[in-house]
Amino acid sequence: MRLLWELLVLQSFMVCLADDNMLHGPVFLQEPSSVIFPLDSEEKKVKLNCEVKGNPRPTIGWKLNGTNIDIGMDYRYSTVEGNLLINNPNKTQDTGTYQCVATNPFGRIISREAKLQFAYLENFKTRVRSTVSVRQGQGMVLLCGPPPHSGELTYAWIFNEYPSFVHQDNRRFVSQETGNLYIAKVEASDVGNYTCVVTNTVTNSRVLGPPTPLILRNDGVMGEYEPKIEVQFPETVPSAKGTAVKLECFALGNPVPTISWRRADGKQIPRKARRHRSNGLLEIPNFQQEDAGLYECVAENVRGKNVARGQLTFYAQPNWIQKISDVHAAIEENVFWECHASGRPKPSYRWLKDGEPLLPQGRVQIEQGSLTIRNVSLSDAGMYQCVAENRHGTIFASAELSVIAVGPDFSKTLLKKLTLVKVGGEVIIECKPKASPRPTYSWKKGKDILRENERITVLDDGSLRIVNVTKSDTGSYTCVATNHFGTASSTGSLVVKDPTRVMVSPFSMDVTVGESIVLPCQVSHDHSLDIMFTWSFNGHLIDFEKDGDHFERVGGDSAGDLMIRSIQLKHAGKYVCMVQTSVDKLSAAADLIVRGPPGPPEDVTIDEITDTTAQLSWRPGADNHSPITMYVVQARTPFSVGWQAVSTVPEVIDGRTFTATVVGLNPWVEYEFRVVAANLIGIGEPSRPSENRRTEEALPEVTPANVSGGGGSKSELVITWETVPEELQNGGGFGYVVAFRPFGTISWMQTVVASPDASRYVFRNESLPPFSPYEVKVGVYNNKGEGSFSPVTVVYSAEEEPTRAPTTVLARSLSATDIEISWAPPRENQHKGRIQGYEVRCWRHDEKEENARRIRTVGNQTSAKVTNLQGNALYHLAVKAYNTAGTGPSSAVVNVTTKKPPPSQPPGNIIWNSSDSKIILNWDQVKALDNESEVRGYKVLYRWNRQSSASVIETNRTSVELSLPFDEDYIIEIKPFSDGGDGSSSEQIRIPKISNAYARGGSPSTSNACTLSAISTIMISLTARSSL
Repeated sequence: MRLLWELLVLQSFMVCLADDNMLHGPVFLQEPSSVIFPLDSEEKKVKLNCEVKGNPRPTIGWKLNGTNIDIGMDYRYSTVEGNLLINNPNKTQDTGTYQCVATNPFGRIISREAKLQFAYLENFKTRVRSTVSVRQGQGMVLLCGPPPHSGELTYAWIFNEYPSFVHQDNRRFVSQETGNLYIAKVEASDVGNYTCVVTNTVTNSRVLGPPTPLILRNDGVMGEYEPKIEVQFPETVPSAKGTAVKLECFALGNPVPTISWRRADGKQIPRKARRHRSNGLLEIPNFQQEDAGLYECVAENVRGKNVARGQLTFYAQPNWIQKISDVHAAIEENVFWECHASGRPKPSYRWLKDGEPLLPQGRVQIEQGSLTIRNVSLSDAGMYQCVAENRHGTIFASAELSVIAVGPDFSKTLLKKLTLVKVGGEVIIECKPKASPRPTYSWKKGKDILRENERITVLDDGSLRIVNVTKSDTGSYTCVATNHFGTASSTGSLVVKDPTRVMVSPFSMDVTVGESIVLPCQVSHDHSLDIMFTWSFNGHLIDFEKDGDHFERVGGDSAGDLMIRSIQLKHAGKYVCMVQTSVDKLSAAADLIVRGPPGPPEDVTIDEITDTTAQLSWRPGADNHSPITMYVVQARTPFSVGWQAVSTVPEVIDGRTFTATVVGLNPWVEYEFRVVAANLIGIGEPSRPSENRRTEEALPEVTPANVSGGGGSKSELVITWETVPEELQNGGGFGYVVAFRPFGTISWMQTVVASPDASRYVFRNESLPPFSPYEVKVGVYNNKGEGSFSPVTVVYSAEEEPTRAPTTVLARSLSATDIEISWAPPRENQHKGRIQGYEVRCWRHDEKEENARRIRTVGNQTSAKVTNLQGNALYHLAVKAYNTAGTGPSSAVVNVTTKKPPPSQPPGNIIWNSSDSKIILNWDQVKALDNESEVRGYKVLYRWNRQSSASVIETNRTSVELSLPFDEDYIIEIKPFSDGGDGSSSEQIRIPKISNAYARGGSPSTSNACTLSAISTIMISLTARSSL
């Protein structure tokens, strides 16, 4: 019978190898889960799920409390696609632990345990409860005493009549553990009937207990007393990982106690914890290991306090960390499985084979979660399960052991048809047939048995190794494999090729940044073999597509030269040319040294700083293979434009000097410095800037520039200057010293202007004579003391305004937009105050005088022209003399009316004719409107097309004759003029270059504009065609 089973396994394995639809043992897709079934359910049916795959398809059975269920012996049991159906479930017969059992020819596995429980809630047995009598102020407990039940319950209490439920607060508490109602301190309002309401959360059924009457005793009121904890959690509370842990605590007392929570180990209550029902319930969601510990409930009032303690312990059901997986083992091999699970307490392990306990004996060794089977045989094939369990749960992990017993088979692992090797090389011809147990190997070359020697070896895995290969090794080779179940062979050919040799190797080079070079790599090789060149740079393959800007492979079939263009410092390093054929590979290397400008100096430090000097030091950067010849120091301030070179001592800093003193700095200015290195190749990148440091203070040296002044109001001496820039102030507390004295005197008057931004000082004194000369100088000072003064300059004090008005003011209208005004200056013996010029004020009659236009003249000018006025309008004009002190009195006002505006209509219907080098123009007469000045004549403007300025002739007729050369294009405009000025101009008339002696032209719309030049050479004759 055993031989039959072994043959079955062997045949199954053979089919497995040949067929993609692999045969295997049962595997659970879905395992049964625990069920709580309501007894009063209308469905009257329980379903336990079990889904399994396997090939052949497994059969499914069930166990109840470890005993096989005989489906045929009880009509209430049936299976549908492996799922167990229980009709009309019975609490007494069907309560228990169920497991699904799956079996096929490869073995049997058992599912995890699933509990079937029944939920119910019976009615209360008693119908009447005794009256409870308490004193006012006393604490009280009403017992619920729930009836027989199964499933989780919730509790509530009705006060007097439904739906008036007892409201829980700091004085009243309903325990969800016992159902009891607790009143910390009874009050008169508590008198009444109390009914316990019990609800089954599974069945949703609810029952009401008998009412309990509560009355007050008449023998006095209860006095104050310390808290007495009536509701408290157990001393030890086992808590599962990930669950919500609820701790109840409530105390009786007078006054009503307050409830608080704490941990006895001094740690904080978890932040995720929530408090309900006036702190009577502490809930810790998602309980974890760190939440475990000793918790305390503290009940306290003015009479004292009481404490309840309980230890929350952490437990966790087993959970897989490492499962077992299927193993295919050859006969006589060793098999090792290991499974590992987490859990609290630490899980223990046991092993099953085909659903039955596996015990350690002989070849089978079991040590906790590890299983070892030595020298496996066909009888060891089957389904194995590792079971991890603690008192809180059990988990199963399944795997199949397939034992392979088969003769050698090369069908999927034939010898390599053709193996290539170079002369002098080494070759291994692999021989790896499928076989179990492991076969013995022998080799043939051609038809002759191959003998091992110092060059030829058969390896342990059956492969053939030949070293120091020669041409005579060429030929066909056959591997022969044999075990108890048969013999098989496979043949392949070995071809020996000449080796590849490097003829021209790359050589190390020394180059400068920006140059281009070629690294040679040329070889000789067997031309029947494909050859491939690759290059690496500092250990990384060069990507010629990505780095094509610098790298390019050049050369023919036997060359893999590398061109490097526009070499940069980053290209320095080791280059390796790698050559590969199907029989060998070799490489040749070269080092590339790249010389370039030096790298940036490092750690620029300001060692010491004075008012005008800074002592610097630095460390040299990379010289990039060219010695550093010199360093240059640069500085930057808030006032400079970028970095500027500075003077140093020594003046020239050679490449071996790493300190220098910067000189010529401005005192009291923030500086930062950087250093630039140079070598024979070029100037390198600058260093990182040093820290910011301010030079020390010093006496100011720069005096204000452009000291001047004058003007101002009466009795004032105004002195002005240009401020000294901040970078030249040499220190804080900067200001100005202003000194002045009357011209020709000895003593100086001085004043201090403390603002560094000041540029003006005004000295006021009523006795100050007007327009008197003063010698003035401005000095500087700062926190270190006073500096020097500027050169002395002469400034005049303020003068008096003119005291007399101009006389003989006359005005006349020149046109519609212009008025000319003239006046006579005041007599010299009749006024005081120097006159620098005159101010003309002009305003229209309908405007206010304060809004008048002002026009100023300079010096002795006694006439002015007012332009851009409104035509035919009355204007008022007056004149004042002025100087730096202001304006004098106004002259008498004169009135003048501007002329009417010039004609707005331009000349029309312009016609030109040419004949015998003459151009004759005609146009219609312009009629002025009633509000316009009469036309007095016309202006004809003409120019060459290439000239911008035009010449003008006037005529009082409506025609003109021009003698002009015909070898140019001309632009002509015509406009009327009147007493009111020039009227509107016609559109430009273009007279083109004329090729014949006679031509005509019409309106401007039919001609193109051109220009005239050399007007001085044009002969013009005028002939009157009509008079105005």
